[in-house]
Amino acid sequence: MHFHVITLFPKAFDSYINTSIIGRAIKDKKIAVSFYNPRDFTKDTWRRVDQKPYGGGPGMVLEAKSVLRAAEKAIGKKNRKNVEVIFFDTSGKEFSNVYARHVARVKKHAVLICGRYEGVDARVQKILKAKKVSIGNYTLTGGELPALVVLDAVSRQIPGVLGKLESVEEERTASPEVYTRPEVLIWKGKKHRVPRVLLSGHHAEIEKWKLKQRKQRE
Repeated sequence: MHFHVITLFPKAFDSYINTSIIGRAIKDKKIAVSFYNPRDFTKDTWRRVDQKPYGGGPGMVLEAKSVLRAAEKAIGKKNRKNVEVIFFDTSGKEFSNVYARHVARVKKHAVLICGRYEGVDARVQKILKAKKVSIGNYTLTGGELPALVVLDAVSRQIPGVLGKLESVEEERTASPEVYTRPEVLIWKGKKHRVPRVLLSGHHAEIEKWKLKQRKQRE
């Protein structure tokens, strides 16, 4: 899987993608990440890529041409059937593990368009026929965090990234509550115990407990 990130701030990704599981996946060539800065695709002398919105309103909007040129560079001559173009929008389809798994198993490339300021000219999404995706019902200052969420969630679905298939939550009965040693944690004079069922060694009962915990959170 090759992630192509269109962003004004590629350095915002450095610390995350160069460490831990994602960093190892890149090193092992399980995934690749490339960046495309719209400022490198503008013909403006000052490398300006934002403009005032038509119809008025606060802030500035990323112009279409520089973003489209960056996307064109990312997509290149690839078969579009192998490319998922994602346009982050709070009105888009809610991002989920089901969608992450689809991208990981069906596509070879993911182009992630990160907005800034008041967003990206809406014609970019229409011209590219990009999938509108939202990671939640809230507003962020840019698309970099949503892009990292998608990059991480999709990468987890790629064989070999986590090391074991069992590490992918959907492939096992996972509880939202997990415990480790000590069996009895004493904190500020109070004792906090690990649920007795987890110490029983009775695997069927443990799985039932995990499933119950999971359903209570859904």
